[in-house]
Amino acid sequence: MRTLFMGTGEIALPSFRMMVERGGLAGLVTQPDRPVGRSSRLRPPRIKTAAGDLGVKVVQPEKIGSKEGLDEVAALEPDLIVVMAYGQILPRTLLELPRYGCINVHASLLPRHRGASCIQAAIAAGDSESGVSIIYMTEELDAGDIIMKVAIPLDHEETGETLHDRLAELAPAVLSESMNCIASGEVSRNPQNESLATYARRLHRGDGELNWAHSSKDLECRIRAHDPWPGSFTSFHDARGRVKRLKMFPGGTVMEEIGNVSPGEIIRVSSSGITVACGTGAMRFHEVQVEGGNRLPVAEFIKGNLLLAGDCFFSLASPGE
Repeated sequence: MRTLFMGTGEIALPSFRMMVERGGLAGLVTQPDRPVGRSSRLRPPRIKTAAGDLGVKVVQPEKIGSKEGLDEVAALEPDLIVVMAYGQILPRTLLELPRYGCINVHASLLPRHRGASCIQAAIAAGDSESGVSIIYMTEELDAGDIIMKVAIPLDHEETGETLHDRLAELAPAVLSESMNCIASGEVSRNPQNESLATYARRLHRGDGELNWAHSSKDLECRIRAHDPWPGSFTSFHDARGRVKRLKMFPGGTVMEEIGNVSPGEIIRVSSSGITVACGTGAMRFHEVQVEGGNRLPVAEFIKGNLLLAGDCFFSLASPGE
């Protein structure tokens, strides 16, 4: 069976390498090189570099649905297309091109958490498990029939980074078994239960801003989910009245019982942490980073930054609130 892999995100690398080792890989389709950093120097996706090292043909259409993009894929004559974290919507013409169809490797237990930020969504929601789903692709986002899915448990220390890496390592085995089923003709197609579907939209940097009206348990989950990106941050006034942004990190302590204080109000500042009131309960943070500074334990941070009980953290959108 002649296969084609379409992927861009780093989560796809282990699955791509598995397909190279498996044999029959016609090539890799990935996103074009993009400008990065202040110099705007073009940088290739990491998977493209890996493909070059492995001697795999690479094509990088700007728009996969264009005539040029479709022609490039058709020229590779794939029997099966495997997609994982590619980054563009595939048109019907492409979905219908290969003999065995197009399958997608998705980093959640579908139909829960369809969409781009499925890894972060599972942690932010406080789910007890996540996993990898292999589905037949349709024009509707992540809605195709399920071929196979495998679950893994989540613990209270899971972050977006650790879950990303765990699912990246899990995916090749699930994908390989699914491909074996397709090749043998013994593949199952299990329609998704639409009533259970949830959606995880693409995250933006502003999604990392903390809303102190949420409960301490909810914020603790969100902070872990958004580590390392988009991160979690809030704002405060420094000793000179300037608005500063402060980044918070996972590992904070959830406190459920507090006094009559407003969300965002600093309850206590000491070498053991900064305790902040939430909509319900409070959070004690042990590591922070002020904009332009280094990540520091609170015991070091408070030596050069004046924060007092009664001060308030706030949203940059509404600095006076």
